[in-house]
Amino acid sequence: MAKTAQMRLIELMLLKEDIRTVIEYIGKKGSFQFQDKKIDTDVNDEEEQQKDNLNVEALMYDKLLESANYLGIKDFPKDLSAYTSPDKKIIESAQNYIEAFTHLKDGIEEANKKNAQVEDACKEAKAFSNLQVSYSELEHLSFLSFKIGKIPAAQYDQLQDSLMDNAILIPLGEDKSHVLIASSKKGRFAVESELKKVSFVEMEVPHDFKGIPQDVLESLEEERKASEKELKELETEKTNFVETHRSQLIEYLGSYTIALQIQKIEKKLESTQLVYRITGWIPDAEAKAYMTDLDQLTQGRIAIRLFEPYEVPSVVNGKEQVPVKLENRKFVKSFERMIFSYGSPIYGTIDPTPFVAIFFTILFGIMFGDLGQGLVFVLLGILMAAKVIKVGGWNKFAPIFIAIGCTSSIMGLLTGEFFSNESLLEPFSEWVTGLFGNPHAPILKMMPSSDPSSIVTMFAVFGVAVGIGFIINTMGLIINIINNFIQRKYAEAIFGKNGIAGAVFFWYVIALVIRVLLFHHTIALYDWIVIGVSLFFAAFAEPFENLLEGKRPLLENGLGTYLISSIVEVIEVVSGYLSNTISFVRVGAFALSHAVLDYVIYILTQMCGGSASAGGILVLIFGNALIIVLEGMIVAIQVIRLQYYEFFSKFFNEIGKEFKPFKFEII
Repeated sequence: MAKTAQMRLIELMLLKEDIRTVIEYIGKKGSFQFQDKKIDTDVNDEEEQQKDNLNVEALMYDKLLESANYLGIKDFPKDLSAYTSPDKKIIESAQNYIEAFTHLKDGIEEANKKNAQVEDACKEAKAFSNLQVSYSELEHLSFLSFKIGKIPAAQYDQLQDSLMDNAILIPLGEDKSHVLIASSKKGRFAVESELKKVSFVEMEVPHDFKGIPQDVLESLEEERKASEKELKELETEKTNFVETHRSQLIEYLGSYTIALQIQKIEKKLESTQLVYRITGWIPDAEAKAYMTDLDQLTQGRIAIRLFEPYEVPSVVNGKEQVPVKLENRKFVKSFERMIFSYGSPIYGTIDPTPFVAIFFTILFGIMFGDLGQGLVFVLLGILMAAKVIKVGGWNKFAPIFIAIGCTSSIMGLLTGEFFSNESLLEPFSEWVTGLFGNPHAPILKMMPSSDPSSIVTMFAVFGVAVGIGFIINTMGLIINIINNFIQRKYAEAIFGKNGIAGAVFFWYVIALVIRVLLFHHTIALYDWIVIGVSLFFAAFAEPFENLLEGKRPLLENGLGTYLISSIVEVIEVVSGYLSNTISFVRVGAFALSHAVLDYVIYILTQMCGGSASAGGILVLIFGNALIIVLEGMIVAIQVIRLQYYEFFSKFFNEIGKEFKPFKFEII
């Protein structure tokens, strides 16, 4: 059985001039977890942000990010391993880039501002070109009040409806944004109230103003066209700028991202004026490489010490946990998140991931048996692995999709299901069964029928499911016992419901049931003795555990409390093991329900004209898609549930600390 990766604590003492080089090496290596708890805290608090605002590198990063947003560049670097913190060459190049970008941006903004002014001048000129009498003549009318101004063009109709018979609304421009309002002088206050609702802005018009000369209008129109042309040329220049500087900008962002993260780590380290101290956890397999590489990077200006976990005082006194790293190959590794979502194993104990990978794959396949639907999962997994289909962090689970697709396909071959069709695989089933005697199809008949063989098959599937449950429970018990011996918790390894006592009780009862049912043995006295003794030490474990561990008193809460709690523990041990075993009956139930769903889709397809008709094809496609998505999710949840409650609960008595090494990430 594989154990968690062996870890070492490494202590580095180095000069200030080498600190950034070393942190950059650590970040790119991606296998160093800082021991100092302050390193793990959130460095993006308000105080740190204010300090960063005064930092040259932080300011440069902000300018680069601003330019990326302005230019619409979104493909920021996701893998920072190819970048380095900015050296003198990158700094000078980035400054030149910012100057060029600023010049372009200022030019575009100035052109936009100028274009807006010219547009407004043209609109107002065209609006007043409709005014054919002088404004002073309008104001001299004793019975009318006039107002000229601007409103949002979209609110013209609203204003016209609200004024109704109180005033006359005359548009002065083509877009109705400039208007003249004529009303009786008695009603001007009501008109002014309505004008406020539409954000009316009154314009000052010279008293002797009368229209706009045609040559002025033509001149303004020419200026507007020239302004638009200049703006269009600048936009083209912006597009060209993006194409020619995209890769440079991405490189600068990668470099300055690394620089900022180095700074944040540096601020949290122990240091004097000239010397820095770094301590952290690394896998033992990489210790030699760290020592060699760091010595070369600093040209020998570094002191390195390595410690075993039992040599670290904070670990020995229980104040610190050694971080846990699991070492598995690609397929098994894809299941590690399932482990850590429940909790991390304790350092130095058994890595349960290989067992989870095997159990999950087998259980899913049994509950989701269909060759065609299984091949869909296989294809999906292959496309995810090849990055043809990109679903973010889900791509790393491609091996899981391939594995469950394979087991589902195998189960589908046995049950004769291919995209809910029961006849396509009949020749294969008859050929296989013919090798062993009487040819028949399918090999395993899951659908209930009057045929006695189908009932036998159904119970066989339920029996296999319970048998797998026994194996899973057994592996959980064995892992727990071994883990306790590894941690020198001998009392817990021997006594208790998940120790040797509980395991013996569970195994002996199962063996006894098999003897009685299959071999028709009678229960003997020694059977009751073995069951009684093992159950006693499983349920009444407290004083024996305390005795073995040297704890006093043996009964912490007195004899009465001990007897009551132990009787309750007896009930819990018996009911717990019974439920842990019976719980796996659901595996057979889901296998049966999947066969029923396939059968329903098959019947609906036949009712719609069969698989050769358009209606039948639609039913077949949508029915299978529904099964793949919905039942696939339900089956996955059930398998995870079985893993958590029936397997993990046996040995996850304590939660360890997951190894989370420092690595450069996108800010």
